[in-house]
Amino acid sequence: MSLTDTYKMNNGLEIPKIGFGTWQCTNEEAKQAVLWALEAGYRHIDTAATYKNEEGVGQALKETDVPREDIFVTTKLHNRWHGYDKTKEAIDTSLEKLGLDYIDLYLIHWPNPLSFRDRWQETNAESWKAMEEAVEAGKIKSIGVSNFRPHHLKPLLETAKIVPAVNQIMLNPSDMQPDLVAFNNEHGIINEGYSPLGTGKIFEVDELKDLAEKYNKSIAQVVLRWSLQHNFLPLPKTVTKERVWENADIFDFELDDEDMTLIDGLKGRAGQATDPDTITF
Repeated sequence: MSLTDTYKMNNGLEIPKIGFGTWQCTNEEAKQAVLWALEAGYRHIDTAATYKNEEGVGQALKETDVPREDIFVTTKLHNRWHGYDKTKEAIDTSLEKLGLDYIDLYLIHWPNPLSFRDRWQETNAESWKAMEEAVEAGKIKSIGVSNFRPHHLKPLLETAKIVPAVNQIMLNPSDMQPDLVAFNNEHGIINEGYSPLGTGKIFEVDELKDLAEKYNKSIAQVVLRWSLQHNFLPLPKTVTKERVWENADIFDFELDDEDMTLIDGLKGRAGQATDPDTITF
C-alpha cells in the first residue's frame, strides 16, 4: 500500500486512500504545504471555499512538476452559497481560484447552514442539481457531501440522480460515528475523515503513547494507520515539513486486532464531532 493506492467510488472513479488537508491554512501556508505534500507522494489535496486558500492550493498545483491528471483535488461549497444559481456560480469561482479546468470532487460542506435553516432540504436539493449539471458539463468529476448525518442524506437521496460518492466527516478514535459510518457504507458512500488526529488532546492519550512506542512510530502514524485499517479515508493536515513526511510514512506496519480494538475504545478522549444542526455559520 502507498499514497497512490485508491478506493473505487460508487461512480466507478478512483480516489487516493489518504489525502492532504488544508483547513486553517493561509494561502501562503497552503501553497507551501501542498508543494511539500506532493513532493512526499500525496496525490489527493483537500480544500474548501470557506478555508479561503483555494488560490494558494491552485498556485501549488501550477508550480508542481506532478501532472494535473495524477492529482485528485477536492473543494467544497460555501455555506452562504446554497441553492441552484449560487452553487453554479460557486463552482465557477472555485475553478477560477484553483486555476483548474475541472474539480475531481466537489462537496456540499455543511447540510444545515444558519442562513438556510428554515429550508435546508430544498436548498440542498437545488445545490445538488447544480452539481449534477456540473458533472454533465465536465466541470466536476465526482460529487459528495460533508458533515451530513443520515437524516440529511435521506431527503437528498429522494431527489438525487447521482448518489454522493463521499461523505467527509469527523472520524478519529475519539469519535467513530458508527451509525453514520454504517449508513454511508450501506449506500456505497466512502467515509472520508477530516481531523483524523482529533484535537491536540489525542497526543496526550497514554494508550496511544504506549502503542507508538510498541510499533516504533509516532502517535499520528498509529492513528492514521488505524483509519486506513477501518477503510476510512483520512485527511491529515500540517504546515510543518517534517510532519508532512512523517504522516505519509504509515505503510510499513500494521496494527494487530487487539490494538485496533483498544483504539476503538477511546471514544470522547479527544473531542467529538460538531452537531451540523446547531452550527452558527
